[in-house]
Amino acid sequence: MSLPDVPDAAAPPVPPPLGPAGMLRWAWTQLTSMRTAIFLLLLLAVVAVPGSLFPQRPANPAVVTQYIKDRPEYGKILDALQLFDVYSSAWFSAIYILLFVSLIGCVIPRARAHWKAVRSAPPRTPRRLSRLPEYGTFALPADAAVAPGDAVRDAAAILKKRGYRVDIRDADGAMPSLGAERGLLREVGNLVFHTALIGVLVSVAVGGLFGYRGQKIIIEGDTFVNTLVGYDNFTPGTNFQSAWLDPFAVTLDKFDVRFDRESTRQFGQPIDFQAAVTTRNGPDAPPQQQVLKVNEPVYFGGTGIFLVGNGYAPVVTVKDGAGNTAFSGPVVSVPNDAVYTSTVVLKAPDAAPSQLGFVGFFLPSAIKNQDGVSYSFDPDPLNPQLNLNSYYGDLGLDTGKPQNVYNLDVQNLTQLNGRDLPAGGIVLGPGQSYTLPEGKGSISFDGLKRYIGVDIRTVPGQDGVLIFSVVAVAGLIISLYVNRRRAWLRAGAHEDGRTMIEYGLLARGEDHRLAAEAAAIRAGLAARWNIEDSRGGSAPTAATVPAPTSKEH
Repeated sequence: MSLPDVPDAAAPPVPPPLGPAGMLRWAWTQLTSMRTAIFLLLLLAVVAVPGSLFPQRPANPAVVTQYIKDRPEYGKILDALQLFDVYSSAWFSAIYILLFVSLIGCVIPRARAHWKAVRSAPPRTPRRLSRLPEYGTFALPADAAVAPGDAVRDAAAILKKRGYRVDIRDADGAMPSLGAERGLLREVGNLVFHTALIGVLVSVAVGGLFGYRGQKIIIEGDTFVNTLVGYDNFTPGTNFQSAWLDPFAVTLDKFDVRFDRESTRQFGQPIDFQAAVTTRNGPDAPPQQQVLKVNEPVYFGGTGIFLVGNGYAPVVTVKDGAGNTAFSGPVVSVPNDAVYTSTVVLKAPDAAPSQLGFVGFFLPSAIKNQDGVSYSFDPDPLNPQLNLNSYYGDLGLDTGKPQNVYNLDVQNLTQLNGRDLPAGGIVLGPGQSYTLPEGKGSISFDGLKRYIGVDIRTVPGQDGVLIFSVVAVAGLIISLYVNRRRAWLRAGAHEDGRTMIEYGLLARGEDHRLAAEAAAIRAGLAARWNIEDSRGGSAPTAATVPAPTSKEH
């Protein structure tokens, strides 16, 4: 006869499967843990790094296009991974939303638990206070006439003055005691910090959804009207509507730059930038004279105009071979160094019979070195000079493909002027003109203006970011510097008529000042009962005081 199979008692128990609901509860618990929230916050900082390593399409789409074109082997792969749109990518948004949900899931349960802790009494008195980190005893002489209940009430008054909330137990019994607690503000600071962090995330999201940012070059005498067509570059928020643009206008009357002319080490360095502008808050609003400076923007409602750049704009006139004016006006030059040596690109697509293009540099204070090469020795326009090369042919502007106005593609053009060509390069001072070879026309340098580069933006949530950031810092300071402590005291009558008291303190977390707190409480109790501190040397110490005869509880 065979024996029945006996299960192996040593085999580990197999837990039942979680099931869909259990898996969801487990996932929610992991997501809403503080460890996960901190990990997501660090991960968000890490994944934002590619935004500073690669050009971003919202900031400069032309640079991104050229970046991909110059790196065909991996440029399209980076684009597919959304590394040129980091802050609007699916993976960045997913981490952002998970962090938002995780913080909310952390804060709400902790807030409920803290609310219950605030409303509940301090923990019950431990049976063995001597096991606490800070422990001490008092022996009140019989002639002091302080009953155990009165001693506990006196101690409660001392602790309340030190910010403790106190609960007296069995005040008229044989062994009265009290429990006290302070530092609940520490958890409040923690909750405030995390709640403010949620507020920062919401404010940033609001700014990204409903704000916008744009750039514009304004030349002296020109007017910028706040419409979409008026911007050189415009980046709207996800849900931004063009009807929300404030109807203001800005005219640049004059731009002044003050350079250092006194010191020897900083000679020629810019000291102050100041743009005198005429502004209108609406079509029918009266004009106002205002000053735009670095770090001193001009505001129109919630829209701010910030001065971020400046340079020179030579006034140039280009005539084609038939003598017709193909271009006339200021040309924005891009500064390359501290003395404003600037790159100049000019395109004249209306020239006939061939389109004309010019590329070169502008020197505010031109001078030649010993090799005959011109350079600028000062940022002020002491001797303005244009040095250009000219080209003719098809500029490629009729193909419909966007081009960078500060670059000239000479691949399909024929060069007319250059340092290495028989005609030489074009060198012009103010009021001078030059006739192009082969009857292609002429170019003249008519004058000089300045321009400013402004950043125009509205961020609806920026005030919220500032407020919540300040609140978060305040909450963090509270959570770092407020210590949570608990104290207990028990009193009992000795058989010789003395009142015996023992007390103990415990810190919730690491607290290097707990010993000092215990000493302060002891000093307060000794002063209250008008006795000499037992740790002062004349009275019995805690180790020599006999324990109370009453039963502990």
